Amino acid sequence: MKVLILNGSPKKNGNTSIAIGEMVKVFDGEGIETEIVDIGTTDVRGCIGCGSCSGTGKCVFDDIVNQVAKKFEEADGLVLASPVYYSSPNGSLISLCDRLFYSTHFDKSFKVGASVVVARRGGSSASFDVLNKYFSISNMVIATSQYWNMVYGAAPGEANEDLEGLQTMRTLAQNMSFLMKSIALGKEKYGLPEREKEMARTNFVR
Repeated sequence: MKVLILNGSPKKNGNTSIAIGEMVKVFDGEGIETEIVDIGTTDVRGCIGCGSCSGTGKCVFDDIVNQVAKKFEEADGLVLASPVYYSSPNGSLISLCDRLFYSTHFDKSFKVGASVVVARRGGSSASFDVLNKYFSISNMVIATSQYWNMVYGAAPGEANEDLEGLQTMRTLAQNMSFLMKSIALGKEKYGLPEREKEMARTNFVR
């Protein structure tokens, strides 16, 4: 099994990396492969709504988004991790996720998603909610922990002092591992739930 981790922090070895590192230790112990992609300093443009992806299944801008898409398709789980800026995740991560989830046509149903946010003080809950929206619109399963998936720290390395936050990360990875393995067994025995053939779309302005 494999988990793809997207690190939205521009500080490669910062507090977000510390939070992710606690999860990786657990995944390693569970025999689950992990791949971390650092995108915090990557120049990722936002979606322009051109609609090209509706026919091709990939973004018209052939950059890191299309590279990550292949990794996401192969993964059993996805972790979105970000520092908090103005009560929101890193802008590069948001731009990437907007285009990644919208442009790709592969079925994301029952992949396991987890959001991780790191802050000095406030804005964590709002950022956490933003990232979870990508999972909840895609038939994905959202992994939870003993607390909301937050770690606190300002200066580099301070996250190591947030013992509760780090324990929350370890519990999150344990729960995520259990979910991925359980879903794999369920697919093998029962298959995926049947879906209606056509997706209903209703516009509220006519």
